[in-house]
Amino acid sequence: MKLSGAQIVWESLVREGVKTVFGISGGAVIHLYHALPDYPIHHVLMRHEQGAAHAADGYARATGQVGVCMATSGPGATNLVTGLATAYMDSSPVVAITGQVATPFIGTDAFQEVDITGITLPITKHNYLVTDVRELATVIKEAFYIARTGRPGPVLIDIAKDVQAAQTEYVYPDEVNLPGYRLPRPVPVEQIRQIAEMINAATKPLIIAGHGVILAGAEDALLELVEKARIPVVTTLLGISSIPETHPLCLGMGGMHGEAHTNMALSNADLIVSLGCRFDDRLTGPVSHFARQARIVHVDVDAAELGKNVRPDLAVAGDLREVLPALVPLVEPADHAEWLECIQEWRLDSARRDILNRETDNRLLPQYVVRQIWQATEGEVIVVSDVGQNQMWEAQYFFHHRRRGLISSGGLGTMGFALPAAIGVQMARPDQQVWVTAGDGGFQMNIQELATVVQEKLPLKIAILNNGYLGMVRQWQQLFFEGRYSGTPLLGPNFAKVAEAYGIPGLRVCEKAEVVPAIQQALATPGPFLIDFLIEQEENVYPMVAPGSPICNMIRRPLETEEV
Repeated sequence: MKLSGAQIVWESLVREGVKTVFGISGGAVIHLYHALPDYPIHHVLMRHEQGAAHAADGYARATGQVGVCMATSGPGATNLVTGLATAYMDSSPVVAITGQVATPFIGTDAFQEVDITGITLPITKHNYLVTDVRELATVIKEAFYIARTGRPGPVLIDIAKDVQAAQTEYVYPDEVNLPGYRLPRPVPVEQIRQIAEMINAATKPLIIAGHGVILAGAEDALLELVEKARIPVVTTLLGISSIPETHPLCLGMGGMHGEAHTNMALSNADLIVSLGCRFDDRLTGPVSHFARQARIVHVDVDAAELGKNVRPDLAVAGDLREVLPALVPLVEPADHAEWLECIQEWRLDSARRDILNRETDNRLLPQYVVRQIWQATEGEVIVVSDVGQNQMWEAQYFFHHRRRGLISSGGLGTMGFALPAAIGVQMARPDQQVWVTAGDGGFQMNIQELATVVQEKLPLKIAILNNGYLGMVRQWQQLFFEGRYSGTPLLGPNFAKVAEAYGIPGLRVCEKAEVVPAIQQALATPGPFLIDFLIEQEENVYPMVAPGSPICNMIRRPLETEEV
């Protein structure tokens, strides 16, 4: 059948199983939007293209499927850049479709022309400029295949305006032919046997569970391995929820703001098995001081990550959904009682320093807010957290036992991520309750997406940890830059009133005693709800590893007896 380029786009998206697209219209995509009503795809009109990219990213992270966003040429396309970089750093499968000026005008500095494929080359897994309508169907098929296979990532398709209007015979390919695109081969049995032998010989083994476990859907096999060999697990920030955090063998997040007992375990293990983790600097600290007593096994779907930051004793390029089920039968049952007892002692010391264990503290603390949200929801929610202090408090004080239960920006650390990403998550998981946690700084970066929440009738619950600062930078200034708060005191609105202006009920909470009733009111209210928590302004995230220090050398909250 003969279709226009615009019709080919929508027909192809339908065949790829796409049901939702996030975007903003414009002159260079007007043909696409003209054809859209004829297809069973729901378009979510965002208020900023960055929000559209984050929403597609959130949709992808919540489902494991490809998220799709759309923007016009020029500023519309460039506004996607931060969202695409976020998805790229965190290996999220996104396809972004942008309009481009008509082919005769490409290269002439025409109105709203920009070289978006050139701009996004370093932050996409691949990108395309389509100037021939006959290539369009094949390009779309390839883009979805590349986005979702191997190590997932974003792909951009830039389509000239005249290509969208042109017609051609439509044939959607059954398969792709990409000779230069290499997927991981099956891991040799001998390598899997080597991993098992190293685990069986270790007396103080430790697993690092990274985002790759979640991307591979390998949570069941990970849990089976952990319980069979009694191996404690450290997660990365994005590896949170790869194993239930309520499990006794889960030590929580490691690294710069990881729990002290977690970092001590990393520093004293004799074997570390890293699964889908890229050894980010926030996890390792200086690599010359990282895990100096341990042999290291590194398993990752992306061979380029092996040895890039930390040199492993055994490097395995492979898909965890295949490696872990093959590994479990080869690992011998063990108890590692002495090692686990040592870790438990470190855990008890962490608990003694936990500010929530100080009953006399009646200040409105962010840690208390996060813990009360966890208790009120029993952890049966998806949390989308923003970036900064609020992100670390969420990671530390909300115990995620649901799969894909925490969604956040890790590698790029994008403030403003949470609200639009949560829109994508809620669209993908309409049957699940979704909470946003954000600071007052990050929330203002994409606050306009509250209009999208109302327009789409999404029941998002929003908790703002409002301290009147760009909090994480202020903490660094306090600890390492002579307490000079330059550029961090932050004037913000009454967020509850802003929410009400958009048609969302809201509360402002100033006292500790008001926290639980406010959360209960949010839960009891159908539809969206926002709570503006005015927390202690200069509360810090502890532990903290100073820049350049080994992760075992932490700045910790003093014991109460040490403060006296």
